[in-house]
Parts: sequence; C-alpha cells; structure tokens
Amino acid sequence: CDIIETNTFNANRISQADYETEEFCYDLNKKAASIAKRACIKFSSKEKPRFVAGALGPTNKTLSISPKVEDPGYRDVTFDEMRESYEEQVRGLIDGGADIILVETIFDTLNAKAAIVAVKNVFREKKVELPIMISGTITDLSGRTLSGQTVEAFWTSIKHAKPVCVGLNCALGPKDLRPYVEKLSEIATTNVHCYPNAGLPNEFGGYDETPESMCEHIEEWCTSGLVNIVGGCCGTDP
Repeated sequence: CDIIETNTFNANRISQADYETEEFCYDLNKKAASIAKRACIKFSSKEKPRFVAGALGPTNKTLSISPKVEDPGYRDVTFDEMRESYEEQVRGLIDGGADIILVETIFDTLNAKAAIVAVKNVFREKKVELPIMISGTITDLSGRTLSGQTVEAFWTSIKHAKPVCVGLNCALGPKDLRPYVEKLSEIATTNVHCYPNAGLPNEFGGYDETPESMCEHIEEWCTSGLVNIVGGCCGTDP
C-alpha cells in the first residue's frame, strides 16, 4: 500500500469520555502516528515512498441532530468542544509524524467542519501545512449522509478546505457505493478516493466480499476514471 492510516478513529476526548481516558488522547495520537511512521519508513524506497494518514473519526456525537427525539433543539456537545477535541488529536498526530490528515467516515458535515477548523488552527499554530483528505459516508441506498446531505451537498460543504483528495468510505459495499463515487467524480475539482466496506455485514457479523470480488469492482472504477486512490474499510483486513 502507499498510505496507511493511524488507529486513531476514536482517539479524541469526546469519544474517550465513555472510558474515562480523555487525558491519554494526545499520547494515543502521537504514539499511533509514530508507530505507523516506523512501518512506512521500513517499507519505503526512493521509488515507492509510503505515507501516514492521521485519522480523525466522526466522534460518537453529532452537532446537527438531537440525541433526544422529544427535544429536536437539544445538543449534547458544542461546536467549540468538538473543535478543541480535534485540535488535541491533530497536535498528537503531527507530533508523531503524520504526513496527511484524514477526516473520515463523515456522517455529519458539521462535525467535519469542526475538524477542518481544528486542522487549520493547528497548522497555523505549528507553522506547518499537511495535505488534507476528506471522506464522507453514505449511510444507506438513499445516497445521503446520516445528517441528510447528498453527495453534491457534501462536496459543496467541504470544498473550501481545499482537500488534496475527497471521497467516500465505509457503510456500503463496492457495488452499492459505485453510483455515488461516480457522482462525486463528476463534480469534485480535486482527486477522488474510495475505500468501501467488504459488503454489508451478514447475520454472523462477517463480510462476504472476497479480495477477488473487491478487486473486480475497484478495477472497474479505475479503468472508468472515477478514482485516484482506492482502499478498503470494514471487513477488508487480512
């Protein structure tokens, strides 16, 4: 592979509060990035460099949707709390040696906006600027994110961040995700990526796509000119 991401999907204060491990967030991110960096250095060559993508997940809260059905205006987290949580995470990832910042599995674009503001703030603070990758997730065959955005609306909401790459990951398998990858490819003015799940989980919690079937789908995306970067999400581990 060319890019490996850190195992920091939930390594933020908001998510770690459930486990009372908030104080370890900076260290978790720094250590994760440094471990990934060592692996990249080990397998990099002059002809084939490898890169670390520092992963920022969506957290376990949403800024756009109330967790209380009976109180639609209620929110259990503020934009500033979300931003500060991401800022700490980004500092750790950069200090650990991340080459790219990846905002991924976006189900609520307002959460992603907090992450983007955090990334830009830390870049200014540290006087560095790394490439940003942004990855949304389509939650079902409606073609929308959990907060209700279409692919077009999602791109419009985040393109100001000038990501080096925008794409989709998780949720659906490659067959169901294809039309949304195609739409994003038509409208995006930057590189496009996709790393789908290995299909949807079966009744045993496993994934039925094989490496061969995944390869068949992804090869077609590439030959059709839809994507520049490809990979795998849930169920695609060895």
